[in-house]
Amino acid sequence: MLNSGTVESPPRRPARPQCHTAGVTSQRVDVLVIGAGQAGLSAAYHLRRRGFEAASSGFDGRRYAVLDSEAGPGGAWRHRWRSLRMSTVNGISDLPGVAQPEVDPCEASSEFLTRYFGDYERDLGLHIIRPVRVTAVQRHDTDPRGRLLVETDHGSWSTRGLINATGTWTKPFWPIYPGQAAFRGRQLHVADYSSAEEFRGQHVIVVGGGISAVQLLDEISQVTSTSWFTRREPVWREDEFTPQAGHDAVALVEERVRQGLPPQSVVSVTGLIWTPVLRAAAQRGVLHRRPMFAGIEPDGVRLADGGFLAADVILWATGFRAALDHLAPLHLRSPGGGIEMDGTQVAGEPRVHLVGYGPSSSTIGANRAGRAAVATLARWLGSMEPPPAPTDDQSRVSLR
Repeated sequence: MLNSGTVESPPRRPARPQCHTAGVTSQRVDVLVIGAGQAGLSAAYHLRRRGFEAASSGFDGRRYAVLDSEAGPGGAWRHRWRSLRMSTVNGISDLPGVAQPEVDPCEASSEFLTRYFGDYERDLGLHIIRPVRVTAVQRHDTDPRGRLLVETDHGSWSTRGLINATGTWTKPFWPIYPGQAAFRGRQLHVADYSSAEEFRGQHVIVVGGGISAVQLLDEISQVTSTSWFTRREPVWREDEFTPQAGHDAVALVEERVRQGLPPQSVVSVTGLIWTPVLRAAAQRGVLHRRPMFAGIEPDGVRLADGGFLAADVILWATGFRAALDHLAPLHLRSPGGGIEMDGTQVAGEPRVHLVGYGPSSSTIGANRAGRAAVATLARWLGSMEPPPAPTDDQSRVSLR
């Protein structure tokens, strides 16, 4: 653990207020959804369409519940830095059945999407139970068709099927480098980033080769000096990103999880797209990439060529890992280090589906994964066939 300088690992969240709806123990449902971001809300929407009712409704038929660890709607969007505007956010998809309201491109994405998600939950009556933190999921017994026991900080739940939609935001990845603990400056992960203004007058090193890294390089370089380090030379796309390119990238990530390997991000396959903002940053010399430094020293970093670069801040834009620690008692990981998947279903465990994981980590992919997981679970649970799909006009609701 890093213990020198100013280090913010892991990101500390404020204590969540207690909620009277969460203090329920020994609840039994047919399907339990963990997480209420894009993937979790998609799953809840499709459960409702297939006749499942919220556990709180008193309904005697097929029941579901959605547990969310956040204090309110929005999922990970609640924590995005305020300077991330709707005009620059990367790829937002409508929630299923409900079009986004008119977008102000200058509005912070955290505000817009939190409001959109909250209106969606309320207008569709999804009855999200929060704040509830799931601590462990285990099998009741050895029966492969038996129930799963879900332990939380507000009691336990028993379910026939589980849709896990916990995303990655709560599990930022921090690489370990020689001398890291001795750094006298500030180290933080993108998950803790708030504003470029707090770095004014300091030299900031940004580490990482993804979208967040280059977006924050552009932003921080507007107020102070920066240096950019990555392990590999980023791949830049000169052409427009096409649906076929996206499909091909998702297929590559999907093949990894099918083999039980840790998933890559989709952007690691597609590369970075030259937007007008990033082209302007490149012209200012901001996107001059350096090979990864050899080590960290108290006042900066030792470069790969032996030189030294003084620094006040190291910002780790090194991505996130799937937040799946609560599933550890199920022993789902394969020898390859990942979880072997068959679509959204964990291979060999038909009760457990992962959505927003691997190939479905994009917003569009999360929507589709929520639908697929519900369809597969409904069949497995012996549910009735769903009603005919409505037309687009019939299935969409306007939020105002």
